Amino acid sequence: MAVQLDEAAGRTAPRTGKGGAPPARRGPGARRAARGAPYLLLLPALLATAVFLGWPLVRNLVLSFQNLNMKELIQHLTDWQGLGNYQEVLGSGQFWRVTVRTIAFTAVNVVLIMVLGTLLGLLLARLGTKMRLVLSVALVLAWAMPSIAATTVFQWLFDSRYGVVNWLLDNLGWHSMARYDWVGTQLSTFFVITVLIVWQSLPFVALNLYAATTTIPKELYEAARMDGAGTWKIFTSVTFPFLRPFFLATTFLEVIWVFKAFPQIFAINQGGPDRLTETLPIYAFTEGVGNLHFGMGAAISVLTIVVLLALTAYYLRLTLKQEEDAL
Repeated sequence: MAVQLDEAAGRTAPRTGKGGAPPARRGPGARRAARGAPYLLLLPALLATAVFLGWPLVRNLVLSFQNLNMKELIQHLTDWQGLGNYQEVLGSGQFWRVTVRTIAFTAVNVVLIMVLGTLLGLLLARLGTKMRLVLSVALVLAWAMPSIAATTVFQWLFDSRYGVVNWLLDNLGWHSMARYDWVGTQLSTFFVITVLIVWQSLPFVALNLYAATTTIPKELYEAARMDGAGTWKIFTSVTFPFLRPFFLATTFLEVIWVFKAFPQIFAINQGGPDRLTETLPIYAFTEGVGNLHFGMGAAISVLTIVVLLALTAYYLRLTLKQEEDAL
């Protein structure tokens, strides 16, 4: 009976704070403040996003409905076009050719980046400590180089008269390449741009993949080897399934990054020759700033965002479907 009374007393005894005093209860105001603290911490970032990203987008959307040329800009005139700019752009064959070209260019680059970046990441995981450090430093230096600086280096490498690439090919016996103009045709220009963009993107994929492989338990690899699995089987049955979220997220980021690539393409040949290497960002800049049709350029940039959103939505739908099928 005494034991039961003691247990009952223990269950009903009030909780005490420091020094035996009962803990202070927080009032409704304190609880509301605690719930609102995360939103207050996010407020500076949200304000910065609204000022530096949201307002330019809104302003660009407004400009896309105006006929804004040099005359209107100087005289501060507002000539509303309604959907006129969009009708002209969507009715132009040039816009659709550039759109298809941009999607194909993005697809080729993303595939190359993901395949080569994955191979480099797996190589980092298999190298010794010293060689891994050397390769990691080289990748970081390539990643840290500004886009314009890297583009200038590639312009020198592929220069028709003094380029290292032509000199090397000439000395290897391919004498017809001694004075080859790499930016003289559409395919060769795209080749140089692709090499540049892939080279700049590989470090991000390789280093992140190597970091992700360190989270895979070694026991899984040992079990796969004991079952007689080779290198390819280990990758498909252990590495890839374990890192599937990484591949999906990285591919998504690379699609966005390549699709909106501007400085590399513009600095190499400004979308030439004959505007055959223009992508949607270059097309919007050429029509808006180059030809002083600012309303038209704004409309093209809005449509560029719409195309990118459609591609990312389609990609996310595919990835979510794959995840559901995997479950």
